[in-house]
Amino acid sequence: MTGNHKNTSITRRRALAVSGGTVAAGGLAVAGFQSAFADTTDTTSADADATASAGSTSSECMTLMTSVTEGPYYLDGALVRKDITEGKAGVPLTLRLTVVDATDGCTPVKGAAVEIWHCDAWGYYSGYTTANPGGSAPAESEEGDSANDQTYLRGYQIANANGVVKFETIFPGWYTPRTCHIHVKVHTGGEKEDGTYEGGKVNYTGQLFFADDIAEEIFTLDPYSKHTGSYTVLADDMVYDGGGAASGLLTLKAVHKKDPSKGYKGSLTLGIDPDAESTGAGSGGGGTPPSGAPTGTPPSDAPSDSASPSASASS
Repeated sequence: MTGNHKNTSITRRRALAVSGGTVAAGGLAVAGFQSAFADTTDTTSADADATASAGSTSSECMTLMTSVTEGPYYLDGALVRKDITEGKAGVPLTLRLTVVDATDGCTPVKGAAVEIWHCDAWGYYSGYTTANPGGSAPAESEEGDSANDQTYLRGYQIANANGVVKFETIFPGWYTPRTCHIHVKVHTGGEKEDGTYEGGKVNYTGQLFFADDIAEEIFTLDPYSKHTGSYTVLADDMVYDGGGAASGLLTLKAVHKKDPSKGYKGSLTLGIDPDAESTGAGSGGGGTPPSGAPTGTPPSDAPSDSASPSASASS
């Protein structure tokens, strides 16, 4: 669609994101979320909030979703850091995820490593900046930011005693033929080493989604509005299966209701089986990456948490 992105002319055959099989075939996601959470980074208040959330989630714990595809834009060696923006422009998004053990009463999974990655406001992924996002968009290099083109908008966080991780990022853009989304993996059994996370296994591979009305409003703002074309809504997406929170649909709360450019808080609870292993080859497509895509560890000059500036609000 063009301009305000409200043309839903592209209709894609939806592949079910829920694959068959047993728990051993992959991680599990469960419905459960918090309507709001504090912005403060104070450990005491954050832990208290997380404890209350974990308590309310445990009574609702259900096995609802197996893993979906990791998609074509995954890179090994993301950095362990809270702020993954590296100065990328966009509407700020504070993302809070709670990891629980769905096989043991939804108890928090302390030490789980949650990894996320997503595209920038124009649909480009770090490491794949030559991949055309579809429609009409400026070249990724035209943004003029200081982000490292192999590491921006990728990162790990390690779950605290309440299974909670928190990321500071921006609202993702979109690329053809996908709806707006964030990729996520949950790892256990490894450890932080040289600024990244090594070893262990992947228990869950999934994707996080955004309500159409909120996404469409965001995409009218700068810099998102510079990317025009046919945007795929949730109902037409090849991965999202319509299952709401159980299928990765985030609960979103605007920082300022009358000004979406100020940002959003997103939250979701992920239930995993710590004994299961996910290969990242779940159902649903995601496009084909360009040839010669990079692999391996981040470059030595990649920004760390201390060097990562905050996301800048669009106006």
